[in-house]
Amino acid sequence: MNEDTVAGKLKSAGGKIKQATGEAIGNQELANSGAADRVKGAAQETWGKTKDAAHDVSTSARVDGAVAREDAHESAHNTREGIAGAAEHLKDSISRGIDNFRADLHHHDEEKLSQVQ
Repeated sequence: MNEDTVAGKLKSAGGKIKQATGEAIGNQELANSGAADRVKGAAQETWGKTKDAAHDVSTSARVDGAVAREDAHESAHNTREGIAGAAEHLKDSISRGIDNFRADLHHHDEEKLSQVQ
């Protein structure tokens, strides 16, 4: 386990505490900051795990020789593509969630305005 993995876990845990504290005291800014720290921590932890996996592939290729290097190269490529695809999927899911939240908020604001009028 490398520094990024550990630091990411700690940042994510700290973010969870910050978010819960913000929600408990009604401080939306603190809660949002905590949620952002959780996302940053998860990304950093994932980056650390990716670096570990790349190191393992590199080490395996050196030990097993030329044939293994070709297999390791293909395996590394497939791993990178899988990680990048998962990150894109996650980004899209988060974007949809944000869009839905904004739409709900806008709808809520419109309802409040119609009640006032």
